[in-house]
Amino acid sequence: MCGRYTFTTPKPIIEQRFDATFVQDVPPSYNAAPSQHLPIITNAEPGRIQLVRWGLLPGWVKDVKTAPKPINARAETLSEKPSFRQLLQRRRCLVLADSFYEWQQAGGAKGPKTPHRILLREEQPFAFAGLWDEWADRSTGEVVPTFTIITTEPNELMASLHNRMPVILPGRAAELAWLDDGVSAAAHQELLRPYAADLMREYVVSTQVNSPANNDPAVLAPAA
Repeated sequence: MCGRYTFTTPKPIIEQRFDATFVQDVPPSYNAAPSQHLPIITNAEPGRIQLVRWGLLPGWVKDVKTAPKPINARAETLSEKPSFRQLLQRRRCLVLADSFYEWQQAGGAKGPKTPHRILLREEQPFAFAGLWDEWADRSTGEVVPTFTIITTEPNELMASLHNRMPVILPGRAAELAWLDDGVSAAAHQELLRPYAADLMREYVVSTQVNSPANNDPAVLAPAA
């Protein structure tokens, strides 16, 4: 799964890398967590980087309080679930990041969990494949956009840490194809593969990252 990540790359680098412009100020996040508003690029507006809430709230939901708000969607079953299948066809996004965290569990289900930071070997920003939707509050007219991150089976690096990993799109061509409405759903599905393990690295960080309240550069430091 992917339940925590970082977005710390300076604005000019991000705008050049993704050929898109921020529509509002976006502070760095060293410990991005579900329910926060985080930067994405949608297929509807590929030239804009906007803040959207993490945790998918589909447009058809009636009771917001009881509705599940998935932060992840499994790549292998997107076409089997009507809500995800429609979003795969109509509402895809790039979730901008530069690393993510995963917790390695030892000694069974009740064993201690060790947090790891995972990033590209060259420490460059990248994009997770995501889905987005808009929910409209009929009582107020407010429109609430939200997103989820797609996950897949782990590569060799991630397999020792967890049984899932987020889909990192492998470069600009794949990112543009993911946003392209002219590409078939089958071709989009083909993009949802594990990232090459030899292009990634990881290291152990302190348990400060366990709390989203700790959102500063200190959480990036290797554990002592």
